[in-house]
Amino acid sequence: QLQLVESGGGLVQPGGSLRLSCAASGFTLDYYAIGWSRQAPGKEREAVSCISGNGVSTNYADSVKGRFTISRDNAKNTVYLQMNSLKPEDTALYYCRRYYYCSGPAVSSWGQGTQVTVSS
Repeated sequence: QLQLVESGGGLVQPGGSLRLSCAASGFTLDYYAIGWSRQAPGKEREAVSCISGNGVSTNYADSVKGRFTISRDNAKNTVYLQMNSLKPEDTALYYCRRYYYCSGPAVSSWGQGTQVTVSS
């Protein structure tokens, strides 16, 4: 079964950091771009960041540029989202999905996500 599983969320104070993981099972991550999206309560889902299959190309939403860093370790079949200087408005359920390329449509469904809550 082809699956992506998100983990690493939690409760953190403003200004804190978290690292999210997106682990693949049932397939090799190497050939796919992976994108992170998030959905805050009462808001539409938004794209946060994406990384190409070879890791050379990345993109970020303006709201997270300079604070979030996406990376991948194909040997571990995992993509990471390092989130620094977290703000309360970063509170959301974070998801990862698989793409052939970042500007294309997703080729996997939404998973369970991992909850990030930024609060004092």
